[in-house]
Amino acid sequence: MKRVTGIGGVFIRAKNAEALGKWYRDHLGLDIQPWGGMTFLWADGDSPEKPGTTAWSVFPPDSKYFEPSTAPFMINYRVDDLAAVHAALKAEGCDVVGEIQDSEFGKFGWVMDCEGNKVELWEPPSEKLPG
Repeated sequence: MKRVTGIGGVFIRAKNAEALGKWYRDHLGLDIQPWGGMTFLWADGDSPEKPGTTAWSVFPPDSKYFEPSTAPFMINYRVDDLAAVHAALKAEGCDVVGEIQDSEFGKFGWVMDCEGNKVELWEPPSEKLPG
């Protein structure tokens, strides 16, 4: 089973999310949206007809989304079959956080790596992403 197929997102917890987003917009040209981030679009090398996206977003310093990790970042990895990856990680004794969440943006699951960093796993929806 192929586990990770790409990077779905990069999330940064910032002391001043607005200022950091502005810095990335002004100095690196990122098209920061009102929600605090942007989406990179690309074509999947294995399935060019299937569009790929990578989100980049800044979170406020008090965001609970990264917990239980205390790291100032979180990487979101794309997977084809989240249920299978989730089950395999549990069977391997990994610290899986919570249950799989299903939304209009796809399915999400989380695991802690061996250094205490929260890792997000994302199975994109089969239809086009909203927005």
